[in-house]
Amino acid sequence: MSITQAREILKHRFGYDEFRMNQEPAIEAVLGKKDCVVLMPTGGGKSLCYQIPALMLDGLTVVISPLIALMKDQVDALRANGVEAAFLNSTQTAAEQVEVFRDVRSGKLKLLYVAPERLLQSGDQFLDFLRGINISLFAIDEAHCISSWGHDFRPEYLRLATLKKEFPSVPLIALTATADKLVRKDIFERLNIPEAELFLSSFNRPNIYYAVEPKRNSYGQLLDYLDKRKDESGIIYCLSRNSVDSLAADLRDEGYSALSYHAGLDKETRDKHQESFLKDETKIIVATIAFGMGIDKSNVRFVVHMDLPKNVESYYQETGRAGRDGLVSEALLFFSWADVLKLKGFAAVEGNAAQSAIMLKKLDLMGKFGDLTTCRRRFLLNYFSEESTVDCGNCDNCTTVVEHFDGTVIAQKALSAVYRTDQRFGMSYLIDFLRGSKSEKIRDEHKNIKTYGVGADISKDAWFNYFKDLIAQNYLAQTDGDYPTLRLTEKSMDVLAGNTPVELIKVKVKEEKRSKLVADAVHPYEQALFDDLRRLRTTFAKHENVPPYVIFSDATLVEMATYLPQNDRELRKISGVGDLKFDKYGADFLAEIKSYCLQNSLVSRIDLKSKKRERKVRTKRGVLGKDTYHTSLDLYRDGRSINEIAKERGLSPTTIENHLIRFITTGEISLEQFVSLDKVETIQKALIKFRPSDALSPVKEFLGDEYSFAEIRAVKATL
Repeated sequence: MSITQAREILKHRFGYDEFRMNQEPAIEAVLGKKDCVVLMPTGGGKSLCYQIPALMLDGLTVVISPLIALMKDQVDALRANGVEAAFLNSTQTAAEQVEVFRDVRSGKLKLLYVAPERLLQSGDQFLDFLRGINISLFAIDEAHCISSWGHDFRPEYLRLATLKKEFPSVPLIALTATADKLVRKDIFERLNIPEAELFLSSFNRPNIYYAVEPKRNSYGQLLDYLDKRKDESGIIYCLSRNSVDSLAADLRDEGYSALSYHAGLDKETRDKHQESFLKDETKIIVATIAFGMGIDKSNVRFVVHMDLPKNVESYYQETGRAGRDGLVSEALLFFSWADVLKLKGFAAVEGNAAQSAIMLKKLDLMGKFGDLTTCRRRFLLNYFSEESTVDCGNCDNCTTVVEHFDGTVIAQKALSAVYRTDQRFGMSYLIDFLRGSKSEKIRDEHKNIKTYGVGADISKDAWFNYFKDLIAQNYLAQTDGDYPTLRLTEKSMDVLAGNTPVELIKVKVKEEKRSKLVADAVHPYEQALFDDLRRLRTTFAKHENVPPYVIFSDATLVEMATYLPQNDRELRKISGVGDLKFDKYGADFLAEIKSYCLQNSLVSRIDLKSKKRERKVRTKRGVLGKDTYHTSLDLYRDGRSINEIAKERGLSPTTIENHLIRFITTGEISLEQFVSLDKVETIQKALIKFRPSDALSPVKEFLGDEYSFAEIRAVKATL
């Protein structure tokens, strides 16, 4: 087994030209039977680090996954690429589970997904079963769940250490997108893999634009934000279940396609809402943190936090659900220090002072992120111990033009307020004091101070910004603790004495950054064609009952709409078009592209695509050296049904249909074997009606559900 073979699988099975980040060395380590820990950002391609070895190693790869939804997504995607995979969980009937066990015993499956509870169920029945199976690899997904220092600790993960005791010769790969140094140490220790190789990729998600807005009227702010994103898919996180339900209902009243998701809903409703979102039937999910870990939906274009996450790890993981396809996406946080104070009551861990201190520190750092005036991406990378000294140019602070002005008088008013109230109060109180608030919280003795009310002409939001600027310039210091107060510094007195001028930042009006999805920054894609391809993808997805991104990701469709491939050879150069997907969908997507180009006088731009490692197009061979199409034909002639052939060959019925339709044009199969004669004329008329277009999706929409793509393709082959 060599890395060259792995590259072949990457291209022909998954449709990608090159490995990313640390995928290649991680795969090499697994193939060398070494334990390893892989840290890659969300959307970085962690799954391929065990999926490709699974196809190369002799035996079964067992994947431990924490969520049922994640298992189904992964298995659907693998099957779409022709990989024999299955899962075992509570959603299956007893008969379905028996069939999975049978497939495992027979050696048919290459990957099996299970929850940690199933793997380590009482009595060790499942482990006993696995002892009789040739296990090639254990993969533990979302490995940060094993650490109580992390953001999503799951006690059932602690028992996974038994795997190395029970199967000492089987390599183990642990994967996560969010783990600081403390959590990484826990992963090595608690999984009993002290000698494992660590593959640490950059945590940078360059395609995500990070933005924070001060929380004022967050619902109104949200509506303004969504107004420009009506056709995009997004996740909105709220702190409480009630907030989730009310916000989802309000958005529906505003005309948005929105559903709720939280642990208080019954399982049937949660599953229904999640499936609707994954299949693009619902555009927006409003959720608590109960939603999302491991969700593979690749075309989430925005993530909004209505409330502050408890720590940076949670924020990173949740925002990382945007842009998994690598296309431009956004993360917006509505921030208030009041949220920090509210969360402090939840951060403490009863009976564990050390852990409470760490959790409170993590919360404070999340608050500092919300209050940042410098590059947000640098803050995130430095948090995960990834040194970064260069501003990203792709967050709100980096894209805002900062203007300074002489703010000496404003600074003197602020510092005087701190001094005259004995340096014992926080920012909110001081702002109310400066603005002359009549609130009862302002002490009577403070209302007689000369400085009281001298800043009434400045808005509360502006004062917040000025105070934060003074802190950043070290004219003021803020204490730690539950109720931080402001103190003077060595620099303060010179300002109060009028000896030092102070420049302040003008209240910033953030420049909204809206970038289009791009495959090539120089050559824009055809938006109308992209929309046509999405509709075609949806048709296939509904037919196969899978999320649309399982057919092709948005990134793949953007490439198609950019480079306009005109034939089989050119389509195979598009990222994400592997052999099986080419066989299943290639003809229909090519027809759609060619029809659009014909109508708009466009030609192929494939030569503009960046040169990658040359892919050798190969003819797939079946038994006795026959190509895959003739293998299907021989089985069909032997009297096998399409479903029987598909099952025997490990392919989908759609793929077998496409194989056989090729032989209608040669006369080796008659049209009547595919289409009843009473349908032929209707299909012919529909095909003629939509000429000169070769696209089949408008024909299918015109004819309706009584006519299949296979029947339409079969008739088209005779014209």
